[in-house]
Amino acid sequence: MRNTEQKSVILEVLQTHKDHPTADQIYSEVRERLPKISLGTVYRNLEKLSSAGMIMKLELGGGQKRFDPNPHEHSHFRCVTCSSVEDLPHQIKINLPEINSEAISNRIVLGTTLEYYGYCEECAAKRQLN
Repeated sequence: MRNTEQKSVILEVLQTHKDHPTADQIYSEVRERLPKISLGTVYRNLEKLSSAGMIMKLELGGGQKRFDPNPHEHSHFRCVTCSSVEDLPHQIKINLPEINSEAISNRIVLGTTLEYYGYCEECAAKRQLN
């Protein structure tokens, strides 16, 4: 993959985030540094960076794609009220049912994603006040 100034700036902007921004959010920040960049260019480069394994594209329930600067498999928590997304520490373990190996025997598994969802700390506190 060819390295361009646009791709470098997009990656730099994404790496400043812990909140898993959308392409639109990244575009707003990148435009401060590259005023002539288009939203389409940002989308294309995010897709290229994701395909190259340099970032993670999150296609979580209930909204726009979000992007994570950490390309390694890890779990996320999505708030159903404010749509915030955060990384979860690897120490969180729950008992998930095992998948029967016959159920995936004729498939090629490329990876897994695990999304927890509910109310983030802030939204949970607001719900308790009401």
